[in-house]
Amino acid sequence: MPSQMEHGMEMMMFMFHKFAGDKCYLTKDDLKVLMEKEFPVFLENQKDSLSVDIIMKDLDRYQDGKVGFQSFFTLIAGLSTTCNDYFVVYTKQKGWK
Repeated sequence: MPSQMEHGMEMMMFMFHKFAGDKCYLTKDDLKVLMEKEFPVFLENQKDSLSVDIIMKDLDRYQDGKVGFQSFFTLIAGLSTTCNDYFVVYTKQKGWK
């Protein structure tokens, strides 16, 4: 039975391939659908309506319109870091340990 951490890794891989399909990369349209379905709160809180375009540009390492798993993982890591920063501040404000 996988640990919680292993399950989390498995879920990230599954979600990437769910939206990438057999081609094993995300297009801008794939990324937009993934973001709308899996990160709706994040998108709602963006001030720039072109946030998916900006994210795609940042993740498209070779400017070929493709986002591979490694770049996708960079997105997940960045979002997780931002959420963790908020969590740390919030728990300190609440006096939680």
